[in-house]
Order: sequence, then C-alpha cells, then structure tokens
Amino acid sequence: MEKVKVTLAKSLIASKPNQKATAKSLGLTKIGDSIVVANDQVLAGKLKVIGHLVTVENA
Repeated sequence: MEKVKVTLAKSLIASKPNQKATAKSLGLTKIGDSIVVANDQVLAGKLKVIGHLVTVENA
C-alpha cells in the first residue's frame, strides 16, 4: 500500500473542536509535526476535515 507523509503546516489555535481532535488522532500537535501513514479511505476522511491545515506528499 502506498505511504504518504502528512505534515501539520498551520496552527490549530482557531480551529474547530472536531479539527483539533482529528489532528490529535493523527498525532499532529505542533506545527511541523509529521507522520508517515498508509494512504487509505480512513486517512482520506481525516484529510477532508483538516486538509487546509496540512500538507501531504508521497513518502
């Protein structure tokens, strides 16, 4: 399965509670935090919620 690198690019301070919870579920707490995860339907749903706060690139 394809892996992608997700990096938190913008602050969560003014975000809605569901966006903060989604970022925390991915392990993204501070700007610059990044993770490498499998690109699947679960990740696609999470990125739909916080897509404007993160950058996504192939790993």
